[in-house]
Amino acid sequence: MRTLTLAAALLGSLTVQADSLQAGKQYALINPPVPVTETGKIEVVELFGYGCGACYKFEEQLQPWVAKLPADVSFKRIPAMFGGKWDAHGQLFLTLQAMRVEPQVHEAVFAAIHQQGKKLVEREEMAELLATQGVDKAVFLQTYDSFAIIGQVANAKRLSMAYQVNSVPTMIVNGSYRFDARSTGGWPQTLKVAEQLIEQERNGPPALASQP
Repeated sequence: MRTLTLAAALLGSLTVQADSLQAGKQYALINPPVPVTETGKIEVVELFGYGCGACYKFEEQLQPWVAKLPADVSFKRIPAMFGGKWDAHGQLFLTLQAMRVEPQVHEAVFAAIHQQGKKLVEREEMAELLATQGVDKAVFLQTYDSFAIIGQVANAKRLSMAYQVNSVPTMIVNGSYRFDARSTGGWPQTLKVAEQLIEQERNGPPALASQP
């Protein structure tokens, strides 16, 4: 009996926690919602910057969380474009992504900035660092200045504005919900809020009661 009572209490606690999510408190509603890029999946976006100390610290918790996401959830990073070094780092990320080497060098770029004190705002400095990680310098420089990357930079700037983001790291679920450590109370709580919003999107809006 005590086991059943404890289980019921835990279930009730989880229900209260889920029900306690409110727009304007743990998250903000994005109006109008931003269309997702992959239909049939729940999209989770992290707006981040390589030069952002909080983003660097958040990686330790975010990476293992992303690795365990279910198959119906799509995770993507979008660089925040706030001007200056933000744009340079954002263009760096988009170049690495286009070259399909970002997963292998992502941590090294973060470490170069936050552990080694590198600025990584000049393309040549970026290329030198990446060469130590096995990335071809000439291919990187050619890709970095390509029309395709310039177009992606413009799109990242548009998305930063559409998501109404003014600080990072910030998370977005399905183009509709924006939240961060300040709104949720900390990074572990942020990931829990993300999970709850994913589940909410998975289940869809509650059915309306039928009229008698």
